[in-house]
Amino acid sequence: MAASSNSSLSGSSVSSDAEEYQPPIWKSYLYQLQQEAPRPKRIICPGEVENRPKYYGREFHGIISREQADELLGGVEGAYILRESQRQPGCYTLALRFGNQTLNYRLFYDGKHFVGEKRFESIHDLVTDGLITLYIETKASEYISKMTTNPIYEHIGYATLLREKVSRRLSRSKNESRKANVTNEEHTAVEKISSLVRRAALSHNDNHFNYEKTHNFKVHTFRGPHWCEYCANFMWGLIAQGVRCSDCGLNVHKQCSKHVPNDCQPDLKRIKKVYCCDLTTLVKAHNMQRPMVVDICIREIEARDGEKADISANIYPDINIITGALKLYFRDLPIPVITYDTYSKFIEAAKISSADERLEAVHEVLMLLPPAHYETLRYLMIHLKKVTLNEKDNFMNAENLGIVFGPTLMRPPEDSTLTTLHDMRYQKLIVQILIENEDVLF
Repeated sequence: MAASSNSSLSGSSVSSDAEEYQPPIWKSYLYQLQQEAPRPKRIICPGEVENRPKYYGREFHGIISREQADELLGGVEGAYILRESQRQPGCYTLALRFGNQTLNYRLFYDGKHFVGEKRFESIHDLVTDGLITLYIETKASEYISKMTTNPIYEHIGYATLLREKVSRRLSRSKNESRKANVTNEEHTAVEKISSLVRRAALSHNDNHFNYEKTHNFKVHTFRGPHWCEYCANFMWGLIAQGVRCSDCGLNVHKQCSKHVPNDCQPDLKRIKKVYCCDLTTLVKAHNMQRPMVVDICIREIEARDGEKADISANIYPDINIITGALKLYFRDLPIPVITYDTYSKFIEAAKISSADERLEAVHEVLMLLPPAHYETLRYLMIHLKKVTLNEKDNFMNAENLGIVFGPTLMRPPEDSTLTTLHDMRYQKLIVQILIENEDVLF
């Protein structure tokens, strides 16, 4: 891996429009160690081995003992061979020389090679990554254990910087949206509403709803040298060197991710959809109090006036299309409005026989909902309460609405048909209680 200057590396990690921001000085110690790590040295078998697995090369030496493997490696750092176990034929071992000893690892293949969590296209890459990891952990174990104690994340005001970047991005998007004229007659109702939500959110970007949101970290392979945006240290290895937040793009070590505050500010460029998107992520990305799709649909249902939204009667004459889009949004949430974490508590509250105690229990569980979920549920219950006031015309009372919205708003954490069927009456009851007592509970 070729070395790069610290200045160019740090510059690539920071938004160019943050003129007042000075990039941090990356800590290069771990990068230097990676450069010093032993290089792989494949020891080739002099003859062709019968029954050699097709996914292994000439480094495969067939059935040999540990002692024979140790002798073949010759005490050379980074030298490696593959062998078949004498005790367990059909099982394969990577014998690797490191730290003046021979290390033996059980080797697996499922289309890629691996001895642990990481999977590699080639044995050479696996050994290269292993040697880097072994070397760094040997030379800098104490340093690594203390990496998170003095993070740049807090010192440079990362969260403040990120919020400023979000505000600038929203402002640019708002100006750009004025020039755009997006029309597509082939869109479905949901696609049109989704597009509408994105545009409408831009006109509300002056609001500030500081809902707490955890980062959505996923293991990531970085191409070229990368530094952790929490501790400023190099992210070592060939693949899966760290994690990246798929919502805001923050890059950190896996161990550093445990210390990052719940201050994720989703980037609209990464949020490609309205439906099937986490509720808190969506409202943070659009800087809204609750999902715009909920506002638009409910306002149209109530008044056939969608705040100048083009989902009015001349476009969608059947109001059931709008109500269906609203229910579909709730059904498609990866985490329901009534979250998996609170589901069992709501069900237990519904089972309480005393009406007063049951209401109090429901209120206590409501307080456990994430703010964006709570606000969305509150707004929906206010709407459904209005629906019940027109029961003579729409035949929808609180109990009927509970039947309709119970399974939509809350689902058991485990995907069990039996549990779902058993809990349906309690789901219905919870929504019925929320509607009938919305003025008290919220």
